Amino acid sequence: MQRIRRLILSVIMATYVSSAGAASVTPITNEVSFYKNIDDSGAGRGRTLQIVSINGFHLGTDFTFEFTCDYNWKLDRFRNQDYYMELSLVKPVYKALSVNYQRIYGTFVDRPVNQIGLRLSLF
Repeated sequence: MQRIRRLILSVIMATYVSSAGAASVTPITNEVSFYKNIDDSGAGRGRTLQIVSINGFHLGTDFTFEFTCDYNWKLDRFRNQDYYMELSLVKPVYKALSVNYQRIYGTFVDRPVNQIGLRLSLF
């Protein structure tokens, strides 16, 4: 868990430093949210810290880097803490179509998962 916390902080710091220091990085959204979780019956389900950071950058061509993380306390009755973290690199291909690479970390997987696929933006 300590290693994951350091990785989360490193990604956040790198995002803000690169956004502030490089003209080719364009912030799209950078958000931090804190939630109190309640299930449908009204019982408390702990708290969640959510970080979403999406930044566009140009490195010979346009890319988007996305970082999403949910860190939970007492959401799962069997674990005191759990997390889900996703790092994505998105390359626009044609109009609303992009190629997407994602790396997923979390307490629900025994080792990191790589995902490679197509993304269709519906906006």
